[in-house]
Amino acid sequence: MTAKNPTLDETDETDGTHGTDDSGETAETTEPLRLRRLLDTARTVLLDFDGPVCDLFGGRSTRPAALEIKAMARRKWNTLDPAVEACDDSHGILHPLRDMLDRKRDAGLDPAVLREANDIVTRYEYECAGSAEPAPGIQSLLDSLLGRGKRLAIVTNNAEGPVRRFLELHGMSRKFEAVCGRDPGEPRRMKPDPASVHRALRALSPTSPAHAVMIGDQLTDLRAAVSAGVGFLGYSTEPERARLLRCAGAHGVVASHARLVTACAPPQVSRSRP
Repeated sequence: MTAKNPTLDETDETDGTHGTDDSGETAETTEPLRLRRLLDTARTVLLDFDGPVCDLFGGRSTRPAALEIKAMARRKWNTLDPAVEACDDSHGILHPLRDMLDRKRDAGLDPAVLREANDIVTRYEYECAGSAEPAPGIQSLLDSLLGRGKRLAIVTNNAEGPVRRFLELHGMSRKFEAVCGRDPGEPRRMKPDPASVHRALRALSPTSPAHAVMIGDQLTDLRAAVSAGVGFLGYSTEPERARLLRCAGAHGVVASHARLVTACAPPQVSRSRP
């Protein structure tokens, strides 16, 4: 699967990993060019929140939230599906809960359980947002993008409220025109579903997917971008995840926002001596 962005794909088809392209250039020379070209053609930049903007959970497990959700659901639904019982991820558990509700709706399951589960996750996100640290270099990146006239939005599987709380605490609120978070009533619209990407593009209309790029750290981010026809830049400090993002079709992967700040800078024009 390759993330398609017509403007970029017409100009650069190297894979940005190892070796050389047809011109003999190495990945070390082609990937900076790839980053610059993608950012030059983008009018809108969409950022995932947890990862590229901040470390929301700071290494904390979301298992306690998942356990609380399961305890609540057992009280109201009694026996839970094996897929629900097996999940210890706060966000991942929302999907099997929704599947169980749909499959057993005739059994009279209370649909309020799904919304209450979402509320538990949101509360946990609020708790973490107060102590979360900004990603290194994110302020410089946002300023560089804004300085080049880019419009910014956040596209995330987190709830909108905790995201806005974090942005307010760190003076970033006015830098983003939209925050498109998790739909509290429909977890199936979380990434990799492209619904939140489409919402962001509508919020920043008129914006064509061909002139937008997303920065994310997960394969779910990449898949959402691909489905929406948006270019994708990976951000990861983990070599294995960076490799997976490249193999899945990311137009480029960086371990530091400094690389993107450099790509945003106007190219230097060399002048010959008189």
